[in-house]
Amino acid sequence: MPQDKDYIRKFNLLLKQVWDFIYTFRKIIIIWLFLTAFVVVGVALGLDKKAVAFLAIILGILSQAFIGLINLIALIPVVGPLVAKVLALPIYWILNSLGYFVSLVAIKRGYKKEVLNYRVLTMVFLVGLAVGFVIGQLI
Repeated sequence: MPQDKDYIRKFNLLLKQVWDFIYTFRKIIIIWLFLTAFVVVGVALGLDKKAVAFLAIILGILSQAFIGLINLIALIPVVGPLVAKVLALPIYWILNSLGYFVSLVAIKRGYKKEVLNYRVLTMVFLVGLAVGFVIGQLI
Protein backbone atom coordinates (compact mmCIF):
# COMPACT_ATOMS: atom_id res chain seq x y z
CA MET A 1 0.00 0.00 0.00
CA PRO A 2 2.83 2.51 0.51
CA GLN A 3 3.54 2.29 -3.22
CA ASP A 4 -0.01 3.41 -4.03
CA LYS A 5 0.42 6.54 -1.92
CA ASP A 6 3.71 7.25 -3.68
CA TYR A 7 2.02 7.00 -7.10
CA ILE A 8 -0.80 9.25 -5.96
CA ARG A 9 1.69 11.80 -4.63
CA LYS A 10 3.65 11.74 -7.90
CA PHE A 11 0.43 12.08 -9.91
CA ASN A 12 -0.68 15.04 -7.79
CA LEU A 13 2.73 16.65 -8.27
CA LEU A 14 2.42 16.16 -12.05
CA LEU A 15 -1.06 17.71 -12.03
CA LYS A 16 0.26 20.67 -10.07
CA GLN A 17 3.12 21.17 -12.55
CA VAL A 18 0.72 20.99 -15.51
CA TRP A 19 -1.60 23.48 -13.82
CA ASP A 20 1.32 25.83 -13.08
CA PHE A 21 2.40 25.64 -16.72
CA ILE A 22 -1.09 26.39 -18.01
CA TYR A 23 -1.54 29.20 -15.49
CA THR A 24 1.81 30.77 -16.39
CA PHE A 25 1.11 30.71 -20.13
CA ARG A 26 -2.66 31.25 -19.93
CA LYS A 27 -2.64 34.44 -22.02
CA ILE A 28 -0.64 32.88 -24.84
CA ILE A 29 -2.81 29.75 -24.81
CA ILE A 30 -6.02 31.81 -24.89
CA ILE A 31 -4.71 34.00 -27.72
CA TRP A 32 -3.72 30.97 -29.80
CA LEU A 33 -7.07 29.28 -29.14
CA PHE A 34 -8.82 32.49 -30.23
CA LEU A 35 -6.68 32.79 -33.38
CA THR A 36 -7.26 29.15 -34.26
CA ALA A 37 -11.01 29.48 -33.73
CA PHE A 38 -11.03 32.69 -35.80
CA VAL A 39 -9.31 31.01 -38.74
CA VAL A 40 -11.45 27.85 -38.57
CA VAL A 41 -14.71 29.80 -38.35
CA GLY A 42 -13.61 32.22 -41.08
CA VAL A 43 -12.77 29.41 -43.49
CA ALA A 44 -15.90 27.44 -42.54
CA LEU A 45 -18.10 30.49 -43.26
CA GLY A 46 -16.48 30.83 -46.66
CA LEU A 47 -14.79 34.16 -46.05
CA ASP A 48 -11.91 35.19 -48.28
CA LYS A 49 -8.93 33.12 -47.13
CA LYS A 50 -6.47 35.92 -47.81
CA ALA A 51 -8.49 38.32 -45.65
CA VAL A 52 -8.75 35.76 -42.83
CA ALA A 53 -4.99 35.09 -43.01
CA PHE A 54 -4.20 38.83 -43.06
CA LEU A 55 -6.41 39.52 -40.04
CA ALA A 56 -4.97 36.51 -38.18
CA ILE A 57 -1.42 37.77 -38.82
CA ILE A 58 -2.30 41.30 -37.70
CA LEU A 59 -4.02 40.00 -34.55
CA GLY A 60 -1.06 37.69 -33.88
CA ILE A 61 1.40 40.55 -34.17
CA LEU A 62 -0.65 42.96 -32.07
CA SER A 63 -1.27 40.40 -29.34
CA GLN A 64 2.35 39.18 -29.41
CA ALA A 65 1.15 35.62 -30.06
CA PHE A 66 4.18 34.80 -32.20
CA ILE A 67 6.59 35.91 -29.49
CA GLY A 68 4.68 33.74 -27.03
CA LEU A 69 4.97 30.78 -29.39
CA ILE A 70 8.73 31.29 -29.62
CA ASN A 71 8.82 31.40 -25.80
CA LEU A 72 6.98 28.08 -25.65
CA ILE A 73 9.41 26.58 -28.18
CA ALA A 74 12.30 27.81 -26.04
CA LEU A 75 11.02 25.68 -23.15
CA ILE A 76 11.92 22.46 -24.98
CA PRO A 77 15.11 21.15 -23.34
CA VAL A 78 18.45 21.47 -25.20
CA VAL A 79 17.24 22.36 -28.72
CA GLY A 80 14.38 24.71 -27.79
CA PRO A 81 16.51 27.72 -26.90
CA LEU A 82 18.61 27.21 -30.02
CA VAL A 83 15.56 27.04 -32.30
CA ALA A 84 14.18 30.15 -30.60
CA LYS A 85 17.47 31.96 -31.28
CA VAL A 86 17.32 31.04 -34.96
CA LEU A 87 13.70 32.17 -35.27
CA ALA A 88 14.62 35.47 -33.65
CA LEU A 89 17.59 36.18 -35.92
CA PRO A 90 16.94 39.30 -38.01
CA ILE A 91 18.78 37.84 -41.01
CA TYR A 92 16.35 34.89 -40.97
CA TRP A 93 13.37 37.28 -41.13
CA ILE A 94 15.03 39.45 -43.80
CA LEU A 95 15.78 36.46 -46.06
CA ASN A 96 12.24 35.14 -45.70
CA SER A 97 10.58 38.51 -46.36
CA LEU A 98 12.89 39.20 -49.29
CA GLY A 99 11.78 35.88 -50.76
CA TYR A 100 8.14 36.95 -50.53
CA PHE A 101 8.79 40.28 -52.23
CA VAL A 102 10.74 38.66 -55.05
CA SER A 103 7.94 36.11 -55.43
CA LEU A 104 5.35 38.87 -55.70
CA VAL A 105 7.27 40.62 -58.49
CA ALA A 106 7.92 37.35 -60.33
CA ILE A 107 4.27 36.25 -60.15
CA LYS A 108 3.15 39.58 -61.59
CA ARG A 109 5.54 39.05 -64.51
CA GLY A 110 4.18 35.54 -65.19
CA TYR A 111 6.87 33.31 -63.71
CA LYS A 112 4.52 31.11 -61.67
CA LYS A 113 6.28 27.76 -62.02
CA GLU A 114 9.69 29.30 -61.39
CA VAL A 115 8.35 31.02 -58.27
CA LEU A 116 7.15 27.69 -56.90
CA ASN A 117 10.60 26.17 -57.42
CA TYR A 118 12.23 29.26 -55.92
CA ARG A 119 10.01 29.22 -52.81
CA VAL A 120 10.70 25.53 -52.25
CA LEU A 121 14.44 26.19 -52.48
CA THR A 122 14.10 29.17 -50.14
CA MET A 123 12.24 27.13 -47.54
CA VAL A 124 14.81 24.34 -47.80
CA PHE A 125 17.57 26.91 -47.33
CA LEU A 126 15.88 28.48 -44.28
CA VAL A 127 15.20 25.09 -42.68
CA GLY A 128 18.80 24.08 -43.42
CA LEU A 129 20.01 27.32 -41.86
CA ALA A 130 17.99 26.63 -38.71
CA VAL A 131 19.10 22.99 -38.46
CA GLY A 132 22.72 23.93 -39.18
CA PHE A 133 22.65 26.59 -36.47
CA VAL A 134 21.22 24.16 -33.91
CA ILE A 135 23.72 21.41 -34.79
CA GLY A 136 26.59 23.92 -34.80
CA GLN A 137 25.65 25.14 -31.33
CA LEU A 138 25.34 21.58 -30.00
CA ILE A 139 28.77 20.53 -31.24
